Amino acid sequence: MPSPILKTLRPWLILLLILGAVGYSLWKFLPDSSSQGRQGPPGMAGPPGAGGPGAGRGGGPGAGFPGGGRRGMFGDSMLVSVDTVKKAPLSVQLEAVGTVTSLNTVNVNARVDGQLSKILFVEGQEVKQGDVLAEIDPRPYLAALKQAEGIVSQYTAQLRNAEIDLARYQELREEDSIAIQTIDTQNALVRQYRGNLENAEGQLEAARLNLDFTKVRAPISGRIGLRQIDVGNQVTANATTPITVLTQTRPISVVFSLPEQQLNTVRQQFKRNPDKLIVDALDRQRASRIARGKVISLDNQIDTTTGTFKLRASFANADDSLYPNQFVNVRLNASEVENALMIPSGALQRDDEGTYVYGIDAEKKVSKLRVVVGVSQAEQVEVRQGLVEGQRIVTEGVDRLAEGMTVRVAGDPEDSRPRRTPGAGEGRHGQWRQQGEGQPATGKQPAQGRGQGS
Repeated sequence: MPSPILKTLRPWLILLLILGAVGYSLWKFLPDSSSQGRQGPPGMAGPPGAGGPGAGRGGGPGAGFPGGGRRGMFGDSMLVSVDTVKKAPLSVQLEAVGTVTSLNTVNVNARVDGQLSKILFVEGQEVKQGDVLAEIDPRPYLAALKQAEGIVSQYTAQLRNAEIDLARYQELREEDSIAIQTIDTQNALVRQYRGNLENAEGQLEAARLNLDFTKVRAPISGRIGLRQIDVGNQVTANATTPITVLTQTRPISVVFSLPEQQLNTVRQQFKRNPDKLIVDALDRQRASRIARGKVISLDNQIDTTTGTFKLRASFANADDSLYPNQFVNVRLNASEVENALMIPSGALQRDDEGTYVYGIDAEKKVSKLRVVVGVSQAEQVEVRQGLVEGQRIVTEGVDRLAEGMTVRVAGDPEDSRPRRTPGAGEGRHGQWRQQGEGQPATGKQPAQGRGQGS
């Protein structure tokens, strides 16, 4: 069991251990004071062999270091990368998410009532307009057709007989052997039979159509969907459940939306040259193109809830790469600018007043330049105001720049020479150990007397 004295001394022992660790760290990592006493501060001593450490005292501030003066004390100016403003053709590309939509989708229904007797298609089959897809029992409609044909024959005979009687009455009238009222009555009877015959002929045509409607034909060319009614079921002309659904896939369309700010750009190009409104359907990763088409129509209003307007693009879809109701990424080539001023997007900066870039003059001083930007393409941005062709701007290292600062330009011959780096013995007060020629960059240097090198 620890004694009371040990309990009392324990906090002081811990404090002494901490103080000892701090003192050891200071002794271990601080530069050798004797070496610093013999080495002058930067700018006060030349390299060994040129008069010793003390020789630099007569050489002026910063002697022996590139840059000299304040830059020699705290390092050289900032290194930046620059680029020039270039003129290049610009293709304004807009991206969106679209939905593949069939130009025509038809519910295939029976046009007459009856029992479904045959299914003549395979689910998923490509069919052409007019192909027979199913058949309804035609026997009731054959009987109705014969009945209509009989009525037509009856009225045809009655009309023929009435016309013969009318001709006879007219001959007797010329001999003044019959009253004129008899001729008028016969004329009315002829017109009556003619009307009955026309009515019967109309019923005959309807019977023929109904018989033809017992064969359910494809109203458009497209792809057959799943069968929804089986053979043997009774179908009606007004049924809510279709026999199948037929969807047109060649050509096919993609409907997508763009922000209303892009409406003028797209609409002007649509009026001038709609064939240049090329649309690419891309995969989910936007890595490859699925199909290429063009815009065929713009919606007639802007959606107030989203602030967007819709467009429809048509695709030939010969290889069936687009499927109805599929989601695809869309890239629209909205317009083309022949000579646009382009800069790298990394040079563009923003603050409360707007967008700007850092320009650099012949003396390598930077200045803040306000710009008005247009559209962006890949890693390039269009500049509409504020810059001229050939002007140099900073593209990398802009985060610590300020107005009027002098910088070094990466790639320039005069800025590509090796730069001084701090020695391994940097002191607490900003003093540096002088690195001599041919000596290692780290480790302590041998002590040198004041008279050495004289």
